[in-house]
Amino acid sequence: MRDPSSRFVEVRCTHCKNEQIVFGKVSSAVSCLVCGTPLAEPTGGKSRVRARVLEVLE
Repeated sequence: MRDPSSRFVEVRCTHCKNEQIVFGKVSSAVSCLVCGTPLAEPTGGKSRVRARVLEVLE
């Protein structure tokens, strides 16, 4: 069986230090739930993460 090619990623907002979990391949922009700073942007494949990656979740 094939492993999935994408994962969930735990990130920390660079502005307010809020920790949030986002999908590795977002289809729309994801913003911080506390301050609204952009955390991830779609690129047509893997996301462009604009926050600090803390952990890649299995």
